[in-house]
Amino acid sequence: MEINPNFSDNAKNDLRLVNLALDGDQKSYAELLSRYRDAIYFMLLKMVNNRDDANDLAIETFAKAFQNLEKYKPDYAFSTWLFKIATNNCIDFIRKKKLKTFSIDQAVGDDGENPKTIDIQGNTPNPEESMMKKQKSTLLKEVVDKLPQRYRKLVILRYFEENSYEEISEQLDIPLGTVKAQLFRAHNLLSNILRHSKGTL
Repeated sequence: MEINPNFSDNAKNDLRLVNLALDGDQKSYAELLSRYRDAIYFMLLKMVNNRDDANDLAIETFAKAFQNLEKYKPDYAFSTWLFKIATNNCIDFIRKKKLKTFSIDQAVGDDGENPKTIDIQGNTPNPEESMMKKQKSTLLKEVVDKLPQRYRKLVILRYFEENSYEEISEQLDIPLGTVKAQLFRAHNLLSNILRHSKGTL
């Protein structure tokens, strides 16, 4: 990608990191995450007024951005593109939240007399999770270290210490559904980084 001559020094540096990331350099992903994590979080916090939701949406933003990094066009700064993804993702979240919701931890039924249960996949690792367990490299740990503390703790407990969802739920005293949802977001972000990485991990 060619550097737009009107870019600020920060925007030029971001573009350099994007190019390195597209070439498989994990440290560049970690640097981009570190550089914009707080700004994205605080923007989202103003929109949703809930810290947990803002954290979740920030992780989703980076996962989507990294998944679609090759679609970024340097006609405008990377930060502009990233904030647009965050804003659109947040607007979708707010729209969905207005729809009728129910807890994944409780039975649901049309009339309340015949409750239906929702089955969520067990704690047996799927192939992607197994792959992640084998990828305990310094580079991956650098990316994990840049995650918000709550996500960092979940990833370490699940993928590095190999705890079950139930054990994590008990240890951190948070609902099982929350553990699964947050780990799904973190896993999505990390797998997008791994997918773009070249070389040995």
